[in-house]
Amino acid sequence: MSTRAWLKPLYRRRLWLGMWWLAIATVVAACLLPGSDLPEVPVDDKVSHALAFFALAASAVQLFRRGWPLLVVALALLGLGIAIELAQYLFTTTRAMEAADVLADAIGIAAGMATSWTPLRDVLVRLDHP
Repeated sequence: MSTRAWLKPLYRRRLWLGMWWLAIATVVAACLLPGSDLPEVPVDDKVSHALAFFALAASAVQLFRRGWPLLVVALALLGLGIAIELAQYLFTTTRAMEAADVLADAIGIAAGMATSWTPLRDVLVRLDHP
């Protein structure tokens, strides 16, 4: 299946997809950097996990077609959340692997994917034109 079949008909497809990948990289970096290197955020850790993965999933809804493509993206985001927790365990000394973080990620992903059943699902398609 080609990339075009997975993505919505966007004029600036590469730009939006690149920004989404940059957001993913930002979430990964924020989850793996020592907490002391990050700014203080007055939000619970689990809430920040849910919000980050909500943003990634809701952004995916703007980019990817409904059905199989979004299901694959949702599962890939969940896999990313699990991989981040494993990386925290294996590669950091300042972060801890927590199943509750993966649960928070899953809640954020589900909430973000739920936007695909709202009129908001095509905001980017309506805004992205020459």
